[in-house]
Amino acid sequence: MDEFKLESEEFIELNNLLKIMGLCDSGGMAKTVIAEGRVTVDSNVELRRRCKIRTGQIVEFEGRKIVIK
Repeated sequence: MDEFKLESEEFIELNNLLKIMGLCDSGGMAKTVIAEGRVTVDSNVELRRRCKIRTGQIVEFEGRKIVIK
């Protein structure tokens, strides 16, 4: 399980998180995998690419989990 620290930010958008964590090579790829329903947030399929991800949430894509700290 990977961790992502928000630092001084309140949230990160889902598509940006996937890019920063190296799960998607580009914003276009992130947008596509989200639209296809392949990403979950707290075990629920998330279709909004700009969904605000906050501390304590868990994002999962292709078997990799990211905990937001």
